[in-house]
Amino acid sequence: MKKAVILFSGGLDSTTTLAIAKAQGFQCHAISFRYGQRHHHEITMAREIAGQIGVKNHIILDIPLTEIGGSALTGKIAVPKNRLKQKQDQTVPVTYVPARNTIFLAYALAWAETLNAFDLFIGVNALDYSGYPDCRPEYIEAFEYMANLATKAGVEGKNFSVRTPLIHMTKAQIIQKGMTLGVDYRLTHSCYDPDERGRACGHCDSCLLRKKGFREAGVPDPTRYIEDQQAV
Repeated sequence: MKKAVILFSGGLDSTTTLAIAKAQGFQCHAISFRYGQRHHHEITMAREIAGQIGVKNHIILDIPLTEIGGSALTGKIAVPKNRLKQKQDQTVPVTYVPARNTIFLAYALAWAETLNAFDLFIGVNALDYSGYPDCRPEYIEAFEYMANLATKAGVEGKNFSVRTPLIHMTKAQIIQKGMTLGVDYRLTHSCYDPDERGRACGHCDSCLLRKKGFREAGVPDPTRYIEDQQAV
């Protein structure tokens, strides 16, 4: 069985990516990061999902990106709410974490080399996303090229492949794919600014994209939103 390392946050996209890798017959090794994110509830859900889906290993690494700052997810900058679609398309939001995917992929690459796993899966998406530069196809191609230059395995001809099964899919298509694979989206966490109980704010970019995805997929949204609980 071929091994794969999956970057796994416990969110909708990474959970679907993990399910896809599993369905393709890979032995899955999941890697998550506790980097000082305000939405650290995702780590709790990542543990639960990894246990449910069944991975060979699941490791959680601590990287204090709060020491660097520069993002609403790791600092005291307010998380934008109810942004207009035009603004989402035109600007890189303050929820962008400087070089996050490069840092995470580098750790995943290091682990993959020790495992003799030459496939890395990451749930980046270039359609329904917040406009992060490290989610684009050209970035993934560049990282893959670098990975095969910078590793012993790559130099020896054991090429790494960075797999992005969601990159050209809409959020609705991602959800529909996950449903066919039996993904339980109740367990996934996407919100950038949840409350202390892990309930989603319903208004950040990630929540708006998630709502849009379920609506367009024709699938009931199982997310626990703060506003829904308050209305009860």
